Amino acid sequence: MPDPDDGPDPDVTALLEAWNRGERGALDRLIEAVHHELHAIASRVFRGERPGHTLQPTAVVNELYLKLRDERRVSWRNRAQLFGVAARLMRRILVDHARRRAADRRGGGSVRISFAEIRDLPAEAPEIVALDRALVELERRSPRQSRVVEMRVLVGLTLEEIAAVENVSRATVSRDWKTARLFLLSQLRKPT
Repeated sequence: MPDPDDGPDPDVTALLEAWNRGERGALDRLIEAVHHELHAIASRVFRGERPGHTLQPTAVVNELYLKLRDERRVSWRNRAQLFGVAARLMRRILVDHARRRAADRRGGGSVRISFAEIRDLPAEAPEIVALDRALVELERRSPRQSRVVEMRVLVGLTLEEIAAVENVSRATVSRDWKTARLFLLSQLRKPT
């Protein structure tokens, strides 16, 4: 991630503005400009996973492109916002994949994805569907806290970068992060 003090990347910002205006080809140029970072985010999610996982980072980025192509409700402002939305969409991709895999298995076994990257959450890999349920509940209670978790865990944004995306203070994001982690821990420890 670029240093937030460096200011917005003018190329990405210009591409986001062009996409906002509906300029043909702007999304393709944007994805090309940030593809490496999106792939790094997807790779972070898979770090520590078993070899031969049926979903790979490149497939996640490709599916993300298709979802972004259909995303019209967002007024794009900057790189951090783009990666925040990308995190949310990647989460949906992973959960949908896990649900499809579970449905394909006889007996409906669960698909586990490592979330060792979630700072201070248990080291054992929670079931992604269970984590998603906890995040959905968190989103119902506090949409901003849910977005903070996505941006911090999936994208790896700093608290300062998240504060800029959310237009709140770093202290507010820090409180949201602490509260959200405690909530998720309590939800993931509940018997199913």
